[in-house]
This record gives sequence, structure tokens and C-alpha cells, in this order.
Amino acid sequence: MSMQLIDVFWETIPPVWRQTRGKIRSVARERFGLTVEQFQALRRIRKGYDTVSALAEEGRLSRSQASRAVEILVRRGLVTRLTDAADRRHIRLSLTEAGQETLSAIYAETEAWLSERFQSLSAAESEQVIAALIALRRAFD
Repeated sequence: MSMQLIDVFWETIPPVWRQTRGKIRSVARERFGLTVEQFQALRRIRKGYDTVSALAEEGRLSRSQASRAVEILVRRGLVTRLTDAADRRHIRLSLTEAGQETLSAIYAETEAWLSERFQSLSAAESEQVIAALIALRRAFD
């Protein structure tokens, strides 16, 4: 394995991800008034983490932090709490239509930003990047 590959990896992936993550977070904060915890809660609920405990565990948050984020999202109409008919103590979380639309808008704006960044690549370079990213994913699977 080439040390050059490792060097280029470290020089590329972390900075690109930091910029992308920063863009997502700034859109969530500036356009939608969401904290990082609130945005992550929305994202994780959409992925299927449907309890406060699951959100806390997945997000490495305290249960009270996750609960506060969910409470704000419920008050804003982005998340609903659904009582499980079989076990009334079990409360499931679900995104409302507004919650779905908010996440979609955040991702759409971020994808537009990414598209702007990729405009500087030629068609051939774009294909090379795609092939390289597929190979990178395969190396880590």
C-alpha cells in the first residue's frame, strides 16, 4: 500500500467532510433555526430511530439532551409522539410532513452547494471521482 494514498486520504476526506457537514449544519441553523442536536434527531428519526432512548444512544447524547431536542421538535410541529397501543409506556417518534419537508429542504440546499463545487470538474474527472469513491467504499466494507 502506498503512503501517498494514505496521505492523500487524510488531506482530502476529513476536510471535505468538515466543509460538507458545516454546510448542512449552517443551513439547518440559519434557515430553519435547528440546533445540531435537533437536526440530528430529525435525521435519525427518518432513519428509523423512533424512541428518545434510541436517539440518545445513537447520537451519544444523554437521555435528557435527546428528550429536550425532541420536545422542541414536537412543539415546532416537526415530530409527533405516538403511544404504542400494546405498551402505553412506549412512545414512538415520527416525522410530520413539515419535518420531512424541512429535512428535504436542508439536503436539497446542501446538494445544490455540492453541485456548485463539482462544477469545476470535467466529465472525465467526475467519472474518476465516482470510480474512486466506489473503490473507497468497497475498501471499507
